[in-house]
Amino acid sequence: MKIDFTASAAPRAGAIVAMVADNKTLSPTAQRLDRDSGGAVRRAINDSKFKGGKDQTLMIPAPRGVRVSRILLVGIGKPDAYDANAAFGTGSVIYAALANTADTQALVAVDPFPNMKIEPAAAAAQLAYGAQLRSYRFDKYKTKLKPEDKPTLNNFTVAVRNDRAARAAYAPLGKVAEAIFFTRDLVTEPANIINPKTLADQARTLTKFGVKVEVLDRPKIEKLRMGALLGVAQGSANEPRVVAMRWDGDRRAKDKRPVAFVGKGVTFDTGGISIKPAANMEDMKWDMAGAGAVIGLMRALAARKAKVNAVGVVGLVENMPASRAQRPGDVVRTMSGQTVEVINTDAEGRLVLGDAVWYAQKQFKPHTVIDLATLTGAIIVALGHEKAGLFANQDALSDKLFNAGEASSENLWRMPLGDAYDKDINSDIADMKNVGSGRGAGSTAGAQFIKRFIQDGVAWAHLDIAGVAWTTKERPGTPKGATGFGIRLLDRYVADILEPKG
Repeated sequence: MKIDFTASAAPRAGAIVAMVADNKTLSPTAQRLDRDSGGAVRRAINDSKFKGGKDQTLMIPAPRGVRVSRILLVGIGKPDAYDANAAFGTGSVIYAALANTADTQALVAVDPFPNMKIEPAAAAAQLAYGAQLRSYRFDKYKTKLKPEDKPTLNNFTVAVRNDRAARAAYAPLGKVAEAIFFTRDLVTEPANIINPKTLADQARTLTKFGVKVEVLDRPKIEKLRMGALLGVAQGSANEPRVVAMRWDGDRRAKDKRPVAFVGKGVTFDTGGISIKPAANMEDMKWDMAGAGAVIGLMRALAARKAKVNAVGVVGLVENMPASRAQRPGDVVRTMSGQTVEVINTDAEGRLVLGDAVWYAQKQFKPHTVIDLATLTGAIIVALGHEKAGLFANQDALSDKLFNAGEASSENLWRMPLGDAYDKDINSDIADMKNVGSGRGAGSTAGAQFIKRFIQDGVAWAHLDIAGVAWTTKERPGTPKGATGFGIRLLDRYVADILEPKG
């Protein structure tokens, strides 16, 4: 969908969208439309339950006196509570309301209200961002789609007085949106299309944005002695890969150490010998969503020319049952030299991440490591599908990520770590085992495992995104399916914390 900005709110075709605040308070554009239509706007409001509450909508088809196909009123609630996240949500609501109306174009008027919490130009940019992300579709394998089944809205123009400022504010957001679409595609593709090799090939495409990409194949991985990652991969005919991506966007930085983002990339997870139930196993194509988010994030940072030095490392494997597959009770030696007793082959993501985070630290010497993984079903039991679990070894890093989540609507909730949890993954015959002793605190057990591979002095956070990487219902900026969770969050963290100001 094409996004544009203009200073004029006078369309001659398509739909026009006007804002209404609490208590039926019309924006200047809504007032003008009411006058031009002979009071049709007020009559429609009075004949409905629409009061201008946040994300309420009211459609008024073909009003007389207005040369548009329809007027869409959208509620913003209380102006003094209307912020960037609210504007993002408004854009998503508008797109959903208009996508299948047969209109090909829409103009959205962003007018100021007294005491509005956000400047109109900034609101316009966020509104366009929400609409763009909500417009995502994945229908490449549908061969019999009828024209009426496809959205027709393909031109989305936002009218705001300072359209130049809005356009400038949207420019980097548009680059991030493209990266999110890229990741959603990767996560949605079936496992017969996306496997460790083909996902690594997709990561290679980042070179056109200036990212340096190195792909490690099995011989190189073996040379590095990544025994935990190789153990997960040994039951599959699809060979593993490790991909390292580097973006040097701040060459003037006094501290040359980068921030490292590490992703779990299990392109399909049967559970291995500890096989999963058949029901819903098809969902395990998106067990690589952490790696997908890291690849998308690196693309976003490079595309918008972020002034940061960052690396992305993803461990890519397929976890399959076979005569050569890893067994419960096997002991593997990790790249760090630590040994692991594999109790459950379905707790494989932490094995991949253990070697991947160690490699990231040894190879790139980062000041901070942030890993993303669809690691545990236990985090869904704890947090549902509303927030990702956040584990960190520093309060300061935890606070920064939490705030970035609140600012980007990709919300986090901090979960506990501690010595008692750590002791629970001690093994009788190896340095550690890959699960705890019982069913409790499963997400923390996974985080404690990864923490054992974090070197002294390195800030570290683990994001368990199992509950938020895929959605079965529509959400702000997200249709059903892959969400691309983590890209907006970590792009905001980079912009607010790591990029130089001024």
